[in-house]
Amino acid sequence: MQMRFRRFDLALKHHWAIATDVAGGGGKSVYPVVFVELTDAQGRIGIGEASPSSQYRESHETVAAFLATVDPSRLSFDDVEGSMAYVEGLAPGRYPAKCALNIALLDGAARHAGLPLCEFLGLGAFVEGRHLSSFTIGIDTPEMMARKTTEAAGYPVLKMKLGSPNDRANFAAVRGAAPGRRIRVDANAGWKTKEEALKNIEWLAADGAVEFVEQPMPPELPTADWAWLKERSPLPLIGDELYQHHSDAERCAQCVHGVNVKLVKTGGVSRGKQALEAARAQGLQTMLGCMIESSVLISAAAHLAALTDYLDLDGNVLITNDPCRGVRNVGGLLSFNGVEDPTGLRVSRPAGIW
Repeated sequence: MQMRFRRFDLALKHHWAIATDVAGGGGKSVYPVVFVELTDAQGRIGIGEASPSSQYRESHETVAAFLATVDPSRLSFDDVEGSMAYVEGLAPGRYPAKCALNIALLDGAARHAGLPLCEFLGLGAFVEGRHLSSFTIGIDTPEMMARKTTEAAGYPVLKMKLGSPNDRANFAAVRGAAPGRRIRVDANAGWKTKEEALKNIEWLAADGAVEFVEQPMPPELPTADWAWLKERSPLPLIGDELYQHHSDAERCAQCVHGVNVKLVKTGGVSRGKQALEAARAQGLQTMLGCMIESSVLISAAAHLAALTDYLDLDGNVLITNDPCRGVRNVGGLLSFNGVEDPTGLRVSRPAGIW
């Protein structure tokens, strides 16, 4: 097996900021990712992507450093499980890099089998017209958030970022620009105590348009604080930073009503599937989310849609220079009709992540 990897800078349509960026005075207009390509002696190809986040102390440099330790001769499309056992044993953490390798391995294996990844994983065929994703409005001035909302008029479900000192003005701006649309709120741990979180959730619930609140408090707060908030919250709570891996499912069942799984948090499609199944076994609702990502990661995640109650797979429609044409987002609905593989050839029957 041969392996190549390279950095690629995704350009955002608008400056992007969440609660942790606001606290640090930051945000971004460019988001570096790393693409991985595996090629075996038979000419089979698999492609993956890492979208590292500073929230988890990851960057394109940490991804590249881990990938440089990987011996490609230990990887095989014919033994994805064994290959990942080798990769996961190289170092703790480093989940974005492991995610890229896992996707590339599964892409190559499923392509060789002539199956879309969801069927290769035993999840059945992807159902067109069923899977609806939200569209995310990042933190900005009220005027810019209203403008972004107006530009997203074709998306029936919005997810807006809160957790800044301007929450009420920002919410009013989005609400005013999106009358009648469902809104999901993501505080990104921006409310620091259970009392502050409850006060804000009660305010949001009074509006009537909010579907749920994601990650209202820091994940490191005691389970007792989370259980207190869950018992009193008038809106469902979804844990994101609270839910890293399948081993967190039991605790999350005490803390929240549902969880947000991201492939780059768990280490790829294999671990993402495991995390979704573990959450469902605990009676939790499931959401599949993303970072800022190209169509490589978004397409890979879309193959797990059958295991979810909610989707937030919009990373590839928040950018202007997607290098691939994978799963399409048509007014929020995900579709594999008319996708193209990375060579630019139209695919009549999708195989792998395409």
